[in-house]
Amino acid sequence: MTRILRALACAALAFLPAVVPAQPAARPPEAEMTSAQLLALIQSDRKGLVSRNMSLTPEESAKFWPIYEAQQKELARPEQERLRAVLDYVNTGAQVTGANAQRLVQTILDAEQDEVRIRRKYWDRLLKVLPADKAARYMQIENKMRAVQAYETARVMPLAR
Repeated sequence: MTRILRALACAALAFLPAVVPAQPAARPPEAEMTSAQLLALIQSDRKGLVSRNMSLTPEESAKFWPIYEAQQKELARPEQERLRAVLDYVNTGAQVTGANAQRLVQTILDAEQDEVRIRRKYWDRLLKVLPADKAARYMQIENKMRAVQAYETARVMPLAR
C-alpha cells in the first residue's frame, strides 16, 4: 500500500511545474513526500508552495498576491460546503439513505460548480497582471494541490452502500 501511495504521489508531483533556476539545484523536498505528507504541507503552507514555484518579479508579486488572497478567500466557502457534505456522509456511515445521498452529492456538485466559476473569474484577473505563461503556471500549481486534496479525501472516504 505504501508503494502505491508513493507511486501516486510521484505521479502527481511529476506534473508540478519545474522551476528552472540559473544553476542546478537540489530536488525540492515536495518531490520526496507521500500524498498524505503533501496534503499536510498544502494545508500548512499553501502560499509558500505557490511562492516557491512561481518565480515572480517584484512588480508581478505586488499585483499577484492581492488577487491570490482574494481568490483563496472566495474559494473557502465552496470548500467548506464540500467538506461539510463529506463529513456528513462519513458520519452517517452505512446508514445513508437515498434522499441523503442525493442531497450530499448535489451539495458537492454545487460546490464544484462554484469553484469553477471562481477560478474562471480569477483567471481573467490574473491575465491582466501576469504574462499568460505565469498565470497558467499558477493555475497548474493550484490544480495539482487540489488533486492531492481530492485524492486524499477519496482515499479515506468509504464508498456508498
